[in-house]
Amino acid sequence: MNTLTAETPLKMDTVPEVWGIASAIDIYDCDPAKIRDADLIKQFVVELCDLIEMKRFGETQVVHFGEDEKVAGFSMVQLIETSLISAHFANKTNTTYLDVFSCKAYDPETVKSFAQTYFGGSFSNLNVTHRY
Repeated sequence: MNTLTAETPLKMDTVPEVWGIASAIDIYDCDPAKIRDADLIKQFVVELCDLIEMKRFGETQVVHFGEDEKVAGFSMVQLIETSLISAHFANKTNTTYLDVFSCKAYDPETVKSFAQTYFGGSFSNLNVTHRY
């Protein structure tokens, strides 16, 4: 398993044996109003899928849950034809935990930059894993 950071991105077109790309993006100090708004989260998914040219399959699921204040917030799941996009939005810390997995190539840095800007985060971490 290859785990890479933003400093050493690896794309499927340069490593043809890669079956898929999984990106885990943690975005800190997000705008509280944005991560607590189900409609804005759904709009984010539409715009992200358009940006990285992923075809959405079905409706975006956005559910608020979490009895424990540490994990309370919205969770989102969007199936895409080439796998899925998911996220959890932690109210207590105003942090977004976004995951994108696809067997179609995309640029994880593009996802990170777009998501951080959309949710008003002050900084983020990106980890990329290539699936074989």
